Amino acid sequence: MTTEREKVGLAALHRRLHSVLPNVSLTCQTLPNTPAIRLWLLNELFPEQALDPRIVNAIMEEPPYWSFCWASGQVLAEFLLSNPQWVQGRCVVDVGPGSGVVAIAAAKAGAARVIACDLDPWALAATELNAAENGVSIELSQDLDAALADAHLVTAADILYDRENLPLLARFRRAETVLLADSRVPDLDPAGYRLLGQWQSCTWPDLGESSEYNGVRLFASEPSAPGNV
Repeated sequence: MTTEREKVGLAALHRRLHSVLPNVSLTCQTLPNTPAIRLWLLNELFPEQALDPRIVNAIMEEPPYWSFCWASGQVLAEFLLSNPQWVQGRCVVDVGPGSGVVAIAAAKAGAARVIACDLDPWALAATELNAAENGVSIELSQDLDAALADAHLVTAADILYDRENLPLLARFRRAETVLLADSRVPDLDPAGYRLLGQWQSCTWPDLGESSEYNGVRLFASEPSAPGNV
């Protein structure tokens, strides 16, 4: 049941979304590959009629990425739910949370504390709404250095679509462990990280992207975290 506070948050997200896509709404959906989590996501990608060029420009300039659950986020979330030993009793900082799926999975898997960190207030608002929908508590932060100071584990999914974010990988190493999921950089081989494996997934709602973006690789910083993979 949606509380009054959550309704306010949802209304604000709809206003933000409609400033870019006037005819599209958010609905609460179960994820196809991670049914334990429900998120408020786009109910359809785009209206059938052609988009006004001004809308196209607005989407390109400020995409509402928090209204999708990206492939790497689904894979990392399912990994944490299936391997809770990576998060149990630890402070997890999720960087670039988008819809909040990884942060929610960390909380469900038994993390002592979860901090979602992003400069975008709309991503944090979406994370807060989705955390409430899933009955978990997540702290919100726009201060990466402060969040990293408390982190035992850093998680990040599909943040490297912008190559300018690559230096973040070195900053993350302030934490004991880093889990990095990526589907956007096929030649990614970050120094100080080892490959845990590769999974198939897709962004939801399905963007119909090239199949190359459905392959998600998961890396862990070395030395590895406790527990078995």
